[in-house]
Amino acid sequence: MKVLFLYPNADSQVGFNYGVSHITAVLRRAGHDVAFRQLCEELAPLPGRDEFIKNVKLERPDLLAFSVVTNQWEYAKKLASWIRQDLSLTTICGGVHALVSPEQILDSGVFDYIMRGECEEAFLEFVERLVRGQSVDDVKNLGYRKNGRIHLNPVRPLPALEPLPFKDYEVMDFQKLIDVKNGWVGLMASRGCPFSCTYCFNHKMVATYRADLKCSFAKLNYIRRFSVEQMAEEIRYLLKNYENIRMFIFDDDLFTFDKSYVKEFCAAYKKITDLPFVVNAHVRFFDQECANILADANCRIVKFGVESGSERVRKTILNRHMSNQEIIEAIRYVREAGMHSSVFVIIGFPREQPEDVFATIRLLAQASPGRFRWTYFFPFPGTEAHRISRESGLIDEEKMRTMSNFTDQSCLDFGGEQNLLLRKIGRIMPWFVNAYSNLAAAPIYQSKIDELLSLDEQQWEQIEPTLYEEDKRLSDQCVREGLSHYAIKYNRFMGVISDYFLQEE
Repeated sequence: MKVLFLYPNADSQVGFNYGVSHITAVLRRAGHDVAFRQLCEELAPLPGRDEFIKNVKLERPDLLAFSVVTNQWEYAKKLASWIRQDLSLTTICGGVHALVSPEQILDSGVFDYIMRGECEEAFLEFVERLVRGQSVDDVKNLGYRKNGRIHLNPVRPLPALEPLPFKDYEVMDFQKLIDVKNGWVGLMASRGCPFSCTYCFNHKMVATYRADLKCSFAKLNYIRRFSVEQMAEEIRYLLKNYENIRMFIFDDDLFTFDKSYVKEFCAAYKKITDLPFVVNAHVRFFDQECANILADANCRIVKFGVESGSERVRKTILNRHMSNQEIIEAIRYVREAGMHSSVFVIIGFPREQPEDVFATIRLLAQASPGRFRWTYFFPFPGTEAHRISRESGLIDEEKMRTMSNFTDQSCLDFGGEQNLLLRKIGRIMPWFVNAYSNLAAAPIYQSKIDELLSLDEQQWEQIEPTLYEEDKRLSDQCVREGLSHYAIKYNRFMGVISDYFLQEE
């Protein structure tokens, strides 16, 4: 059987689909044919209807498989509706959205099946039953509509990682992905996260598996790793077969969870390459020893999910139990080890007050990370934070339905005054951090944010389109005057300290 995988990734950062890369490898190993198309403007212009249908016909698939995250659901639905109207193809939808909103997908009428959770084994069984003409009704992880009723079969145990075949890079046009991402190559050494943050689908995943398998979290074996040797083999393969690799970035939820694994991996990595790499860490699973181990292996950037600088918001809304002091210390450990820290923050949480947003700005200014990336909160269906947002009456459902990303705007409605404040901070956060910092450039940016905060909505809408160019002008001025500052670099929602980007340039 030939399976064409479609990965809608429109109006968003281009990314690598780890799940599909393993599923296609499993199918190839079993003798099936596969193809893959990633629909992202950074790779190629998005196709219109006629071009899309033509491209699908050229592949001549027997099965069309979508991998969908919630923000891409409307686009995926449009693509699937084109298929439904013009071609007689079986369609199936997987990915995060299939786990959190299975009924929505099956009620849409444009998908025959869904596949929930981690599906390497389940998808292979589904395909082989189709090939043999057998019923798929009892395939675990599968969902479908029959006789007017939705059936969601229980999930099977999570797959062990070490027996999985090597990721299928060939099907992904991986060299083009490397070039578009300027030589940054994603890797994933593990799956699973021990935390239950309310805004993340992780707790929905765990709850689904625990309910279907009737087991404790410990018996779920949720946190799994590829062996160090497997990761070493993968890195060797990439370096041998692809060009222009400048940086490896580990997309594990929590690379530093097991320090013994970090030690073993770093010892092996140093024997393979001296290329820099990036990892995700958690401030409560990170210390000076861990920082030194990573730095010795040429780790360049350590990323932390902070989300909010308000301890009240983190504790009562996000279920993230760490102190501001722990955050500051973790960033200091990175700096003292000679690495660059990166912090993720979110604004516009339900029940968040303006003083909480400014607490996030003040924490960034005090902690002085090398860079920070910010987004607006998005209430993913199925999460606890979605329930809180809905019960608080904050969600603009139409806006949420049509959003393809959560970097440009919020779909929560806090009222005119707070909405406008969030728009201002979300557009040009580095100015606010600079203004609240101890940097010599602070007075320059303080005058700018005073001006911004005084603008009404009409005045704001007039000046907003000019802000990125103004940020560049201010940054150039500070560079000429030798003043350290944060400026928007690399993408429109990242602030980077000038000490770093000047060295890079």
